[in-house]
Amino acid sequence: MTHSQNPEDKKEKRVPYHFGEKLRMVREHKGLTLKIVADKAGVSESLVSQIERNRVSPAIDTLLALADALDINLEFLFEEYRRERPVQIIRADERRTLAEDDVIYEELAKPDESEKENSFEAYVIKIPAGSHTHRGSYGHIGRELGIITKGTALLKYEKKEYILNVGDSVSFPAGTPHTLENNSKDLVEAIWIVTPPQRFNQ
Repeated sequence: MTHSQNPEDKKEKRVPYHFGEKLRMVREHKGLTLKIVADKAGVSESLVSQIERNRVSPAIDTLLALADALDINLEFLFEEYRRERPVQIIRADERRTLAEDDVIYEELAKPDESEKENSFEAYVIKIPAGSHTHRGSYGHIGRELGIITKGTALLKYEKKEYILNVGDSVSFPAGTPHTLENNSKDLVEAIWIVTPPQRFNQ
């Protein structure tokens, strides 16, 4: 008796797109069986198995169904197939700079609008003695992460104060008013990462 092949399987083409590893990784991470995913996607269990092993590459409707069943963002699946993988380099003598009073910001990474919610900016902050940052004093959406590279700074966040020395890093939700102050006699420098971009997003 000859085993008949599922019609679904015949529709899938052998093309060089390998989604299998990602699909299997997510499925196993979520603790789902092949059968559960297949039932949710409305395809056969054997087809899901073949796709995960890169024996076949799914038709777009099958891929969409599997992505929905696993709650996967399609950007995650296709990111490695982008034609361009831009590497962004900003030379030390080519940094854009902004000044807020006497505080200087030197851009380290340009915001990428195509990244949308993953977009961020990074810069060096230079705070002279007795000065402080300004924009964060009102709070804004997103998160911030910084590391002190020179001097000693004082972070004011809500009603609390934190002393930050060279090598100390700090991260926090940016919605609460916050400022970075230099109460010493020496220059303070820090590397700061902010998402979404706030200063160099023009």
